[in-house]
Amino acid sequence: MAKNIQSLERAAAMLRLLAGGERRLGLSDIASSLGLAKGTAHGILRTLQLEGFVEQDATSGRYQLGAELLRLGNSYLDVHELRARALVWTDDLARSSGESVHLGVLHQHGVLIVHHVFRPDDSRQVLEVGAMQPLHSTALGKVLSAFDPVAHSEVMEAERRSFTGRTVTAADEFEAMLDLIRAQGWAADAEETWEGVAAVSAPVHDRRRMPVGAVAVTGAVERVAPGGVLRPELIAAVRDCARAVSRDLGAGRF
Repeated sequence: MAKNIQSLERAAAMLRLLAGGERRLGLSDIASSLGLAKGTAHGILRTLQLEGFVEQDATSGRYQLGAELLRLGNSYLDVHELRARALVWTDDLARSSGESVHLGVLHQHGVLIVHHVFRPDDSRQVLEVGAMQPLHSTALGKVLSAFDPVAHSEVMEAERRSFTGRTVTAADEFEAMLDLIRAQGWAADAEETWEGVAAVSAPVHDRRRMPVGAVAVTGAVERVAPGGVLRPELIAAVRDCARAVSRDLGAGRF
């Protein structure tokens, strides 16, 4: 009879603990919960961290699940409530807009793409699930920075790199942009991150009315913002999609 590999069992137990507990756990918490010596727990955590399955907060030293788990495949993402609730609505948005749709969440000072619907045509496209986008220049990131206090703190404390001549980096100008986003309920990125690319995004809220992610339509700037003007029907469609996902998460009407 084959024997189980103890180190793998312990690593799996750690991942389950991090998935089911608080957002971040310290080394002592993990070791005591699993009945392990701190040195043993630290060694396993270090290995998981090197593989991307666990991440350590630089300030607190606490651990949380890593993005590599999301990159392992859609089987993991299927249990992610936000993605599960958004599947139908984002598919509909891609069909109605004719553009690609992204669903993103705050992760490690950036936006982690947890769902991506291809543009409904025969063009060659690359799945972007697991990719990271910057907070300060993308439509998804700006929406999260405007509505999520944690994202706002992170984006204001971080260096806001200029990707194109249109990227807003100055603190006062950036704050004024976030005020406008809060007032209008959506954000845009017109060649602020990538030349030739534009996007429109709106926030998704949960039953506590807290922002838990954002949805965006992304496409060529000449289609999304012809003549430098965002298409009003795209803005409305993105906001409707975000509201529908929010309602399914229990947020009620916005």
